[in-house]
Amino acid sequence: MAVSKPRPAHLHVSPLGTPSRDCSPDYLTMTRDRPATPDRASRSSFSSIRENESILPQCFSKTKISSYLDSEAIDDLLSPPSPTGSTSSTDSQELKMIQTQTHTHTQPHTQPPTKFLPPVTNPNSRLLGYWTPADSFRGWKEIQVKGKLASKSFGDLQILHQVFKDTPKPTKRGGANRPGDAPLERLPTEILTSIINLLALDVPPNGVSRRNVDLMSLLLTSRTLHIATLTTLYSKITIPHSRIFQKFLAHISEHSTLGTIVRRLDFCHFNPAQLFSTAAERSQARNLTSETLLRCLDLTPNLQEFLAQEYLDDDLNADVLRKLFLGLPRLQAVDFCGCTSTKFKEAFTSIVSPDWPPVLSIRRLSLHKCLTLPSVILETIIPRLNHLTHLDVAGTRITDAALAAIPVTARITHLNLAKCTLLTARGVIDFLANHPAVKELEFLSLATDARSHQLFDAESLNELLPVLPKTLKSLSLKGSKMEPSHVELLRPLTKHLEELAVGRSLTLADINRLFVPDENNNDDDVQMQLDWVPHALKYLDLSDFWGQELDLVYLFSSGCAILKNFSEPLEVIEVAEDVFKRVKKSAAAVERAGWKMSECGSRGWLVRQPPKDAATGKPIVRDDGRRSWKMGADSWGMRKIPVARAEVGGMYGSFMFGRKL
Repeated sequence: MAVSKPRPAHLHVSPLGTPSRDCSPDYLTMTRDRPATPDRASRSSFSSIRENESILPQCFSKTKISSYLDSEAIDDLLSPPSPTGSTSSTDSQELKMIQTQTHTHTQPHTQPPTKFLPPVTNPNSRLLGYWTPADSFRGWKEIQVKGKLASKSFGDLQILHQVFKDTPKPTKRGGANRPGDAPLERLPTEILTSIINLLALDVPPNGVSRRNVDLMSLLLTSRTLHIATLTTLYSKITIPHSRIFQKFLAHISEHSTLGTIVRRLDFCHFNPAQLFSTAAERSQARNLTSETLLRCLDLTPNLQEFLAQEYLDDDLNADVLRKLFLGLPRLQAVDFCGCTSTKFKEAFTSIVSPDWPPVLSIRRLSLHKCLTLPSVILETIIPRLNHLTHLDVAGTRITDAALAAIPVTARITHLNLAKCTLLTARGVIDFLANHPAVKELEFLSLATDARSHQLFDAESLNELLPVLPKTLKSLSLKGSKMEPSHVELLRPLTKHLEELAVGRSLTLADINRLFVPDENNNDDDVQMQLDWVPHALKYLDLSDFWGQELDLVYLFSSGCAILKNFSEPLEVIEVAEDVFKRVKKSAAAVERAGWKMSECGSRGWLVRQPPKDAATGKPIVRDDGRRSWKMGADSWGMRKIPVARAEVGGMYGSFMFGRKL
C-alpha cells in the first residue's frame, strides 16, 4: 500500500468551531487505493456536489471527498500527538488514539451553574430561549488561541468548557458604554442571533478555507455576543466523518445544556471511508455506532431536523428510528435519502405498528430512493403526518392507498412521486384533483424513466393538466407520453411555472409553441397574439428527447425561438446525455447563439450567457435563481426535495443535481 509523506497540519475551523489537524494522509491514500469492500458493494460511490458562486446558473464542483475533509482535523486536546511528534500515524496508532479519546471523554462531568433566558417575543417558551453561563463569566477573554494563526480572528473552542467557568466580575472601565451595555448588546438575543446567523456557512467556501472565521471573532468580543454566537454554532451541526461526531458527542456529554441548543444534525457530508477502509475498523473505533447515535439523540431533546443518507443506514437501528419518530416531540424534518440496506429495512419494519400515536410531529419527510422499504411502512406512517408540507418518496413502493391516506389537515407544498411504479395514473389524478392537502403545491415531480415505466399516457395527461394548481412553480412530466395537443394545456401553466420537464413524443416545433403564439393568420391565432401573456419559465427539461429526436438544425435555425432573446426569462435547457455529447461538438455554434454548456455527473445543460453592459463591457448580473421554494438551492432542475433550508452540498447535492432520474 502506498503511503503519502507526512505533511504539516493546517488549522481550520470545524463544524463545532474547533481548530484541528488534517486527517492522516495514510487514510486518504487507503481511501483512494483500496478495493471495494462487501459492506459498500450496494452503495453508490460517495460524491459531494456543491453549487459554485457564478453569474451563470448550473455551476457546480464535484469531489469524491467531502468539502469538510480539509477543514476538519484532530485538535491537540482531543488527539494527543504521537510519541514521535509526527502528524501521521499507522492504522493501529490511529485506532488506539481514538479509543483513548472515547474513554477519556465519556467520564462523568459535574455541570457548573447555568441559567435559561426566555426570548422576549415568547417569554413562556422553553424551546426558543438561550442558555447562558453565570453572570461572572469572562470566557470570551480566556479562550486560548494556539498555532501560527493566533489572533483574535480565530478562536480555539477546544476549551469551550470555559463558557461555563465562574470567574471574577470585570472591573468597571472608562468609556462611553459600560461592558455589556453597548447598543448592539442591548438588542434582544433572538435579534442578535438572527443577525449572526447570516455569518454562518453551511459549506466551506472551498476545500481548504476555514469555516465560520467571523463567528470565531464574535466569540472573543463580549459575553452577550458570545452567548448569541454559541447558539448559532451549535444550532446546526454538520458531521462529515465519525471523528467529528465523537468530538461533538463528547462536548454535549460534558455540557448537557449545549445539547439543548442543537436544532439540526446533518449527515449529508458523512463518508466513513474518509477515515477507515473497512466496516471492522469503523466498528473498532466506536466513534459513530447505533449506540452513540442514540446517545446523541438523547442529549439533543430539542432536535428539529435529522438529515441522514445511505452511508449512515446501517447505524439506523430500531432504537434510533424509534427515538426519531416517537421520542423527539419537536422533530419536524427527517431525511433518509438513499437508505436501502437490509439492516435499515428490517429495523424500520420491526418498529412500525398500528399502535403508534395517531399524530406524529414530522412535517417534512424524505424517503428519496429508499427502494427497499415495504409499502406497509408508508401506509402506516403517512396517515399520521397531520402537518405534512414536504414529502419525497421518489423511487419508493408507495401505493395509491398510502397517497390517499395523507391527512386532510396537511398542507403539502413539495411532492416528489418520481419513479413510484406502484402508483396508477387514476390514483394520482384523483388525489391531485380532489385532496384538500395539495391545493397549494409549489413543487411536483411525476417523472418516470420512459425506458422502463410509463405512468401517464396521452389520455391521462388530458385529465391531469387542467387540475394542477396555479401555485405550482416546478412540474416534471418526464417519461409521460405527450401529444402536440397537450401544448394548449401546457401554455396556461407556463405563465406561473418556472421549471417544466416535458415528456416524450413531442417535437422541438411543439416546444417552440410554448414561447410564441401561433401564426396561421386565422381569427383565433390573431386573437391569441393580441392576448398573449409571456411565459415565466426559467428551466426547460428536454432530456426525454433522445438521439435524433432533438433536431439541432431546427434548434439553431432562425425559425426557432427557444435559443433567441424572445424566449427570456428562459435560462437553462437540460438535454439528454447523448444529445449533450452531440452538442458539445458544436460548442462554437452554441456560444454564437449566446449560450454555454454546463455538466455535472450524468446531467448536461445549455445555459444562457448574460448580456454585457454596453458601457463597461462586463456581464450584467442576472437573476441568481434563489427562490424560497428551493429551500436553499440556487440552481434549476433539482430532483430531490430538501427538507431543511441549507446550501447544496455533500450527497444531497449529488442526488439533487448530479444523477439521472
